[in-house]
Amino acid sequence: MNFQAAQARIKELTDLVNHHNDLYYNKSKSTISDFEFDQLLKDLIEIENQFPELKSPDSPTQRVGGTITKEFENVTHQYPMLSLGNTYSKEELEDFNGRVAKGLEGEAYEYFCELKFDGVSISLIYENGLLVKGITRGDGVRGDNVIANVKTIRSLPLRITSEQTPIFFEVRGEVFLSKEIFKQLNKEQEEDGEEAYANARNTASGTLKMQDSSEVAKRKLDCYLYYLLGENLSVQTHEEAIHKIESWGFQVSPTYKKCTTIAEVIKYISYWEKERTNLPLETDGVVIKVNNLDQQKRLGTTAKVPRWAISYKYKAESISTKLNGITYQVGRTGAVTPVAELEPVLLAGTTVKRASLHNANEIARLGLHIGDSVFVEKGGEIIPKVTGVDLLQRDPNSVSVSYISNCPECGTELVRKEGEANHYCPNERGCPPQIKGKVEHFIQRKAMDIDSLGEQTIKQLFDLRLVKTPADLYDLKKEDLLKLDKIKEKSAQNMLAGIEASKSVPFESVLFAIGIRFVGKTVAEKLAHYFKSMDQLAAASYEQLLNAPEVGEKIAASVVQYFSEDRNVEEVSRLKSAGLQMETSQQEPTQLSSKLAEKSFVVSGIFENYERDQLKEIILANGGRILSAVSGKLDYLLAGENSGASKLEKAEKLGIKVITIQEFESLLN
Repeated sequence: MNFQAAQARIKELTDLVNHHNDLYYNKSKSTISDFEFDQLLKDLIEIENQFPELKSPDSPTQRVGGTITKEFENVTHQYPMLSLGNTYSKEELEDFNGRVAKGLEGEAYEYFCELKFDGVSISLIYENGLLVKGITRGDGVRGDNVIANVKTIRSLPLRITSEQTPIFFEVRGEVFLSKEIFKQLNKEQEEDGEEAYANARNTASGTLKMQDSSEVAKRKLDCYLYYLLGENLSVQTHEEAIHKIESWGFQVSPTYKKCTTIAEVIKYISYWEKERTNLPLETDGVVIKVNNLDQQKRLGTTAKVPRWAISYKYKAESISTKLNGITYQVGRTGAVTPVAELEPVLLAGTTVKRASLHNANEIARLGLHIGDSVFVEKGGEIIPKVTGVDLLQRDPNSVSVSYISNCPECGTELVRKEGEANHYCPNERGCPPQIKGKVEHFIQRKAMDIDSLGEQTIKQLFDLRLVKTPADLYDLKKEDLLKLDKIKEKSAQNMLAGIEASKSVPFESVLFAIGIRFVGKTVAEKLAHYFKSMDQLAAASYEQLLNAPEVGEKIAASVVQYFSEDRNVEEVSRLKSAGLQMETSQQEPTQLSSKLAEKSFVVSGIFENYERDQLKEIILANGGRILSAVSGKLDYLLAGENSGASKLEKAEKLGIKVITIQEFESLLN
């Protein structure tokens, strides 16, 4: 392909990709399959790689990421990003309205109401129609330019094609993770054996500050815009500004409304208090703004907040319902989770029938009786939880809940280890949900990735007594699989091919797949890299394990316990004989110095110029050790923004030194 042909093809592909992006993200339509769209994008990437001089800064290929940003540029906001004052009652709204009326000296005014989305504020700078900067709020005066990450947000226009745009303008919005995407991310965390993300807002914030934009692209951030700034914008009201940015192709939530009185504002607030649960993202209130821009200017601001706007915050919805009973679920590790069986009730837009009670401690704390009237909320408006009991409604003849002593699935007496909240069924080899759960964990995507099998297939194989451990999968024959319901010749061949292909999965995935308690995906990778092979890991002592990155006392004890049991050693031996990878192919990291020799670290929180894994690599490369938990043998807790409160509290209690990133850099220097 010559230069002219490449130029023409790039324009054609760019127009096609942008067209389908606009249909999908802004008009909720799709006229081609995901595969066809990916092929268009792939073709464009290939041609741009051949002719890099033809790649433009607004090419749709920018959305897939790939830029590595070690340090974000700190930028001063041309217009400070002020916070809003909060109010929680209609009386406080009336007071705000009175202040506005007084400030405008009886002049007529109106309000513009918008939902307050639970995300991360962003300022987008456009010059000559091209997106050139994406700046975080920071301290309101200065923020970080995260433009490479912002470009991965597919609903944001990289270039405005309208001829009506000024040379320079700024548009502000809220970056967020939708409920669906956040749920998917937590499902992946669960599959990896990692801790779930606490809430969508903090996860979006951390994602926006990641250094690898290709990883950001995978998180599928989205953005709603709500504010236009600049000179000579030819608008007199906030409403006109919103309509203008809509016409330029920005995604604006259609939930806004202009109100002429404070009574209309209150009506809007009441309407969305219920309806907001049907939206694709979390909301926590309403923003009320004086609509006229000249009136905004005259009302002015205090040192911290504008006088022309206020935020009304919704209270978490709580509802009362009857506790009909408690059931108990057994997971693959044997952990038993009590679940409240509730009289169905509508809460935050969905019908709630069940809510997790977590463990015996929580049941005791609540003092539950069967038949109680209990209060239920949604944690982060997603997960139902029982928060209390209405004692005035309690039947005096009701019986208090006693935690079960035997496994509800196999009848084995439950155990509860010292220092742990959960009860466990110790019958690993005879308890059906544990057996099936271990095999399901083994075949999952981030373990052995045998996608030709599934939960229902595993259940049938177990019921037919063909599979009781993961190693049994590698003994299956075609005639075994043909015994399964609705399985024909071709399906059986696909299953066997998937099992065979799993033999090439790397050692770290095998280690995660065998399901050692407390060894999640990340820990498995660290152990595989440190010990190199399953044999060396199995032979490692408790003390040697503690020297490995990410390994604390609990993990070390669990690994030792696993390999001390003959049945586990036999299982690993069978997997090895089947041909699975039992050694790592990773290269040893370059040792830069011994400045941190004999020093141990726990890394917690978000850091401005580093990813946590990058910091851990720096520590290891300079002779230090990584621990996974705060304990008496820890030297330093390296704490960033949003560090875990429990880690900080425990470090203070144990007298562990808590250091900032600047103090850490001083240690290296």
